[in-house]
Amino acid sequence: MTTATERDALAASITRQASSQTYYIIRFFIDRDRIQDAFRAYAYFRWVDNIIDGSDGDQEKKLAFAERQRALLNDLYLGISRPDISPEEELLQDLVWSDPSRDSGLYTYLDQMMAVMEFDAGRRGELITQDQLDSYADRLATAVTEAMHYFIGHGQDTPQGRNRNLAVTAAHITHMLRDALEDAREGYYNIPREILAAKGIAPSDTEARAYREWVCSRVKLARSYFRAGRYYLSRVSNLRCRLVGYAYTARFEWVLRVIERENFCLRLEYPERKSLPSALWMIWNTLRSYLNSPLWRKTYLTLPSSGSETGQT
Repeated sequence: MTTATERDALAASITRQASSQTYYIIRFFIDRDRIQDAFRAYAYFRWVDNIIDGSDGDQEKKLAFAERQRALLNDLYLGISRPDISPEEELLQDLVWSDPSRDSGLYTYLDQMMAVMEFDAGRRGELITQDQLDSYADRLATAVTEAMHYFIGHGQDTPQGRNRNLAVTAAHITHMLRDALEDAREGYYNIPREILAAKGIAPSDTEARAYREWVCSRVKLARSYFRAGRYYLSRVSNLRCRLVGYAYTARFEWVLRVIERENFCLRLEYPERKSLPSALWMIWNTLRSYLNSPLWRKTYLTLPSSGSETGQT
């Protein structure tokens, strides 16, 4: 067993190495009392994802690994500890024991994200159906949305309804398009097999008209979901949560712009997304969304009648 200090350092280190943007979002936007838990959550699933997506190990070993993580999660929520867990698995243990209720947003996040990992462990080399693709997106969107509200502005009411997960669903659709060529090289196919069969194309036929038409339809769907998701975010009362949500949205909307400009032809890489002009566009898009928020206008462009903000419109 490692010490709590060692585990905190491990979680922060994994996060920073994987994504400096995520590291600083957690450091500066997460609720003060949940920063370490956010590092644990991101670092643990980054570790799991790296093992499942890695080139080492055969498919059976990866499936067994995913099953072990699910079993560990179930045991932890039953109050059962294990002596044989790795330092990375201890991050999950610390996280669950910080809030062992199955009624919390944390449990929803961990349960749904684990299902995403399990699906990824089994889909390499397999053509997936549209239903599987939709379920995959729904689970990931639920996990990320609940994590956002659990770690940012916890305890505050959040809007419910059909728009709740759509911004993250749109981001996932965009992510699957952005990584489609790279994923295909590793045996992960992000286009449903019904499309391939109906159009008579292979996953590698990314420049074919039928493939680009499918990309176009996914871009349009993502655009509509982002619009609905932005409306949802505009009704979230916590300022930090709204800003993070808009920034998350802007990252992927930039990708959609590039795909549209290139006539729906996908690329292996999009290195310019890390350039200064791209960063400035994302910042501008984030601020524009925030300043158009009805809650911002209500709070800062009108005089409060009671000296406090009610929270939701």
